[in-house]
Amino acid sequence: MNTLSKEQFERYNTSGPRYTSYPTAIEFHEKFSQSDYEAASQRSNDQSNKPISLYYHIPFCDTICFYCACNKIATKDRSKAGTYLAALFKEIEMQGRLYNNERIVDQLHLGGGTPTFISLKQMQSLFAKTAEHFNLRNDDKGEYSIEIDPRECSPEMIAGLREIGFNRLSLGVQDFDINVQKAVNRIQPDELTFRTINAARENNFHSVSVDLIYGLPLQTVDSFASTLDKMITAAPDRISLFNYAHLPHVFKPQRRINENELPASEDKLIIFNQSIQQLTDAGYVYIGMDHFARADDPMNAAQKNGQLHRNFQGYSTHAQCDMVAMGVSSISEVNNVYSQNVKTLDEYYAAIQAQHLPIQKGITLTQDDMLRKHIIEQLMCNFRLDYAEISQQFNIEFSTYFSKELAALNNMHTDNLLELQENSLEINLLGRLLIRNICMVFDTYLQNAQANGQRFSKVI
Repeated sequence: MNTLSKEQFERYNTSGPRYTSYPTAIEFHEKFSQSDYEAASQRSNDQSNKPISLYYHIPFCDTICFYCACNKIATKDRSKAGTYLAALFKEIEMQGRLYNNERIVDQLHLGGGTPTFISLKQMQSLFAKTAEHFNLRNDDKGEYSIEIDPRECSPEMIAGLREIGFNRLSLGVQDFDINVQKAVNRIQPDELTFRTINAARENNFHSVSVDLIYGLPLQTVDSFASTLDKMITAAPDRISLFNYAHLPHVFKPQRRINENELPASEDKLIIFNQSIQQLTDAGYVYIGMDHFARADDPMNAAQKNGQLHRNFQGYSTHAQCDMVAMGVSSISEVNNVYSQNVKTLDEYYAAIQAQHLPIQKGITLTQDDMLRKHIIEQLMCNFRLDYAEISQQFNIEFSTYFSKELAALNNMHTDNLLELQENSLEINLLGRLLIRNICMVFDTYLQNAQANGQRFSKVI
C-alpha cells in the first residue's frame, strides 16, 4: 500500500472531524427537544420496519488513562454502578415504549468508560431488562459487542459475557511498551492482553478487535514496531490504529502527559507508514480511517459489497439501523435526527427522576445535510462517488450542485489522492489515508466551526 511522503504529510496533516456523523456533534443545539426525538421515532415506526441498533454508555473507570478523550468518571466505588443502572433501566423502559416491538435489534454495543466496571450479574440484569423492552435476536446472527478492560476481565467473565449473548468484543491495548504504559497511566502486562484474546476464542466469540494508539509519549519507531509485531502474532480479527489527539485544553487528564515526551512529527510519520506496511504485509486489509481487518472478516466483505456503514462507534457491517443510544452523553440517530443525552450524572439522574428522556441537544437534518451525509459516508466506507446515483437519489445535478467542491479537489487529484472522472470520483490508495481531508471539502459547517475556535484532532 502507498505511504505518505514528508511533503504530503506536512501539506495534509491538518485538523478535522472524524465524521462519525454529519453534521458533527458540534452542530447539535439545545432548541432540539424530546418531542422532536419522539416525532422522529414515530416517523421511523410508520415509514419502515428496519432493524434497531442499541448503544449503552457505561461511564465509570477504575483508573484514568491520561490519553483518554471519552466521557468517563474515575471511581473505585463499585456501588455507583448500581445507582446508574437503576436509572439506565428506566431510560430503557421509556425508549422501549417508542419503538414497535417487532423491530429486531441487529446491533448492540456497550461502550464507556469501562463497561466491565459493572459485574457479570449486573450485566445479566442489563441484558434481561433490554429483552423486556426490545426484540433481541436469539440466533447469534446480530452484532452484539462490548468494550472490555483486560485488567479487570477474567476468563470466567469472558465466558459469562458470551453466555449472556455478546459475540464480539473489543479491548484497549494502545501500546505494549512498559515505559509508554507508565507515561499514560495504563499498566497492562502482555499476558493479560493475550489471555483475554485467547479466552474470547475459546468461547467462540465471532470477532476480537483491539485498539492501538500511535503518537503517545516515549513511543519510538522501533518500540511501536515491536508492539505491532506482538499484536500481529496474537492475530485479532480487527485492529484500530488511532492517532493520539493531544488536546489538553479540552480533556483534563491529558494535562498529565509530558508534551516533551511526545514523538516528533517526523517520527509519527515514520510510525504511521511503517504500521501500515506491517499490517498489510501480515494480511490485514485497510478498511478506512484507522481500521484494519483480516481478509476473511465480515467488515471486509461488507465494504466490497457496498454495505459498510459508519456511525458513532466507527465502522459497522449493519447499515440500515436506527441507533437508539442510552446513558450519559450517548448519541442517537433516528430517522434523520441526531439527539444527545446530558453529559453529567446529576443531570442524567434528574431527568430520569422527572420521568423524561435525558436529551440535552440534537439536530434535525436538512435535505442538504442528508445529501452531504450520504456523500461523506460513501467516501468513508466505499472510497467512491457515483454522480448519477446521487443525482437521481437527491434530485440534483451533481456536477452543478458541487461545482465548488469539485474544483477544490483538483489539487488532491494532482497529488494522486483521487481520480476525478466525468461521472464519478474514485479514491486512490494514497487518498484512503487522507479520507478525512477529502470529506472536509464537502463539509459546509467546517469553516464556520474553525472560525469560532472549534478544535479538532490532527488527521494523521
